[in-house]
Amino acid sequence: MDCSLPGSSIRGIFQPERKFGVVVVGVGRAGSVRIRDLRSPHASSAFLNLIGFVSRRELGSIDEVPQISLEEALSSQEVEVAFICSESSSHEDYIRQFLNAGKHVLVEYPMTLSWVAAKDLWELAEQKGKVLHEEHVELLMEEFAFLKKEVVGKDLLKGSLLFTAAPLEEERFGFPAFSGISRLTWLVSLFGELSLVSATLEERKEDQYMKMTVCLETENKSPLTWIEEKAPGLKRNRRLSFHFRSGSLENMPNVGINKNIFLKDQNIFVQKLLGQFSEEELAAEKKRILHCLWLAGEIQKHCCSKQ
Repeated sequence: MDCSLPGSSIRGIFQPERKFGVVVVGVGRAGSVRIRDLRSPHASSAFLNLIGFVSRRELGSIDEVPQISLEEALSSQEVEVAFICSESSSHEDYIRQFLNAGKHVLVEYPMTLSWVAAKDLWELAEQKGKVLHEEHVELLMEEFAFLKKEVVGKDLLKGSLLFTAAPLEEERFGFPAFSGISRLTWLVSLFGELSLVSATLEERKEDQYMKMTVCLETENKSPLTWIEEKAPGLKRNRRLSFHFRSGSLENMPNVGINKNIFLKDQNIFVQKLLGQFSEEELAAEKKRILHCLWLAGEIQKHCCSKQ
């Protein structure tokens, strides 16, 4: 997927025929980056006009961007787009409200904490004729670009992906299969649709320790193991091991700094607003996202049935 903004002269980029009014919902780390990018002179930002932000906290303004109420954002004809950057548990409700109000939506992953809800929201977006875009900055990382080149055309024998980090609140960010869906998205994007073989969850709540072990299979029956391990003091780290008929890839080399990945995602979103994605590209992306959400739900069911 090309992340540049094609087909515009410099004049066309900086003096677009129209701008879409944007509100950012949630001003944590991701929301703050979105506000920064919207206020900076980038190609895609020229098509977007930041109207304000919505937050449960009383902040007044951030860098001269005014805080507005949710009701104002939903009812304002000036606001045509919502960037939803709140905790995962609130995504579904926000998406539904903004789509029903006739707004386009960009939402941080995971779009929802259930496949059924995501399918329903996509149908609502189609009924309303609005863009519903789920951000996946992990697919815009240098590491993923490297892996994609390494994997293409190779016959996988087996593989594993281990991710470690500090704990996340399940009430806010969902079951580990959903809060860790970017790792699942990597595996699906690299190896195609996967089937679930087994899934287990080990927890020691008194220590805030969690380990989810998921055994998956490619369409060619090659095994893939995905492990999420969370505990206080654990550093964010990804360890991978892929074995092919032609050799092995163990762990990730240093492939450079990830620059402007949220801005690259914004570029993709603007391309969608401008109708620059084909129906085939949009359908393939939707299929991948729904497949990952369905898998996450199945993993949750497997883990919970064994506790």
